[in-house]
Amino acid sequence: MVLRSYRWLLVLLAVVSFAADQATKYQMFRTLYTPGFSQGQREVIPNWFRFTAEYDESTPPCDCAFGPLQTWSAPVMPHVNHGALFGLGGQHKGGANNIFAAISIVAAAGIIVWAARKGTQVDGWLCAALGLILGGTIGNLYDRIVFNGVRDFLHMYHEIDIGIWKSKEGWPVFNVADCGLVAGAIMLLIHAFCFPSERGARVEQSGGTSSP
Repeated sequence: MVLRSYRWLLVLLAVVSFAADQATKYQMFRTLYTPGFSQGQREVIPNWFRFTAEYDESTPPCDCAFGPLQTWSAPVMPHVNHGALFGLGGQHKGGANNIFAAISIVAAAGIIVWAARKGTQVDGWLCAALGLILGGTIGNLYDRIVFNGVRDFLHMYHEIDIGIWKSKEGWPVFNVADCGLVAGAIMLLIHAFCFPSERGARVEQSGGTSSP
């Protein structure tokens, strides 16, 4: 029995997620850069959401193959997050970046192996989730290799100022790759609890094939 394969969906979402992540990072850090300022901001929804980019003039671009890739966005290096999602472990800088880069490589390899299974290929929801996670993983891995850390520019926050009461709350700054990782992880949870892959399991057990 030939079943439909959703491998194309996984590859498409991975490519789109990676391309959107890199395009927005380069565009935002180039657009928000102003000579002489270490930070640029643009309000999208006042008191709720903004684009923000920080720069590190003390770190020069490397004299290596990555040099042109580092200066496409601005003539100075971006301030990067050396840690994981939402800044986890960022205080350890180089060590944390190397560890999370290695984790990203292992995770990407694991997703590719998972996606190669026959039972996975016939599950469209699962392929979509893995595609988003793979694209986000590779997007941040690119930053870790080229910039020694991840470029973040999306900032959700909330400010209240009513005279005697002032409050400022918000998420750590994140990026499009993080959005793909979170969305893919949520889809995996929904898949695990609400849509068990009985069809995929039958394909694995029977050794059936799927069409591309």
